[in-house]
Amino acid sequence: METKANYVAVGAFVLACVIGLVITIMWLAGAQYSQEWAYYQTYFKGPVTGLGKGTVTRYNGIDVGRVTELKFNPNDPQSVIVTMQVQPNLNIREDSQASIESQGLTGGTYVEISGGTAKSPVLTAKEGQDYPVIRAKQSTLQQLEQSAPEVVAKLNVAVTRLNDVLSDQNRKSLTNVLSNLDQTTSAIAKRSADIDATIKNANTATANLRDASATLKPTLDHVDVTVSKFNKVADDADAFLKGDALSQLSSLVNEMRRLVTSLTRFSDQLNREPTKLLFGDRRKGYDPNEKK
Repeated sequence: METKANYVAVGAFVLACVIGLVITIMWLAGAQYSQEWAYYQTYFKGPVTGLGKGTVTRYNGIDVGRVTELKFNPNDPQSVIVTMQVQPNLNIREDSQASIESQGLTGGTYVEISGGTAKSPVLTAKEGQDYPVIRAKQSTLQQLEQSAPEVVAKLNVAVTRLNDVLSDQNRKSLTNVLSNLDQTTSAIAKRSADIDATIKNANTATANLRDASATLKPTLDHVDVTVSKFNKVADDADAFLKGDALSQLSSLVNEMRRLVTSLTRFSDQLNREPTKLLFGDRRKGYDPNEKK
C-alpha cells in the first residue's frame, strides 16, 4: 500500500507541474498576443537573403520587434516589402533608415533601423499606405558587394603596374643605381678631408662677407643722407618753379626786352638824324597859296 501511495503522489506532482507549465506558456502567449505593436514597412531593393518571419528588428542596436511578413512588391519586381512589428512609442522619424545587417561573418541576419534626427517629424502612414514606410538603405555588405568589381579592377591595375616595376630590366636598373650610389658614397668618404676644408673656407668667406657688410653700412648711411638732401633741394626747386617767383621773373625779363628794344630804336634814329632830335622836323609841305 505504501508503494502504491508513493506512485500516486509522484504522479500527482508530475501532473501538477505539467499543468502549471501549460498555464505559464498560455499566459505568456496571451500576454504576447495582447501586447500592442506598431507596424512599419520597408521596401528593400534586391535580394533579402537571410530574412524571414520572426527575424529580429533592432532600433539603434536594441531588439524592439520582429519581421511579420515578406512579400513581393507588385509595382516593382526588384523590390521586396518587409513588414515589421515593433514596440510602440519609439517615435521613428521620417529620416530614419532601415537596412539588412549581419552579426559578423557567420552570425544571423537582422533588420537595423536608425534613429534619425530630433528635428525630423515622426513618421506616419501616407495616403494609400497600409503602414508607415521606412526608407531603405544598402547594408554594409551590400555596399561591399556593389563596389567589389571596381575594387578588383583597381587591384588588377595595381598588380600590373607592380609587375612592370619589378620587371627584369627595372631590377637591373635598380641594381646599377644602388651600385653607383655605393661608389659615390665611397668617393665622398675618401674626400672627406677636402670637404671639411671646403666647409672651413666657406665659413671664412661668410665671416669676411659679414665684416664687409659692417664696413659698408656707414657708407650706405651717408648715401642715404646725401639722397635726402638732394631730394630736399629738388623739392625747393620744384616749389620755386611752381610758385609766383617764376611769373615775376618772366615779367621782369619781358620789361627788360622792351626797354632794350626802345633804346635800340633811339640809338638808330640818333645816328640817322641827329639834328631832328635837337631842332625838330623843319621840312614843310607844298603850299599852293604861297607866292613865289
